[in-house]
Amino acid sequence: MSTAIKELDVRTIPPRERHPLIFQTFDALAPGEAFILVNDHDPKPLFYQFSFEREGQFTWTYLEEGPDVWRVQIGKV
Repeated sequence: MSTAIKELDVRTIPPRERHPLIFQTFDALAPGEAFILVNDHDPKPLFYQFSFEREGQFTWTYLEEGPDVWRVQIGKV
């Protein structure tokens, strides 16, 4: 990846709109690309949703784990 990794900060987005936006961002990635999700809580439920809906298609790496900010790099395999 020669370009900077995009950050998607969902802290100001209404909760019901967060997951659709995150999946839209993920689906737009090319294989081997990633983005960094910035959130105000541990996005563990999102991880389970990815595991169910995109099994084997993503990578999930915590970069920062609270207590106020969580940053997760989500990549497309």
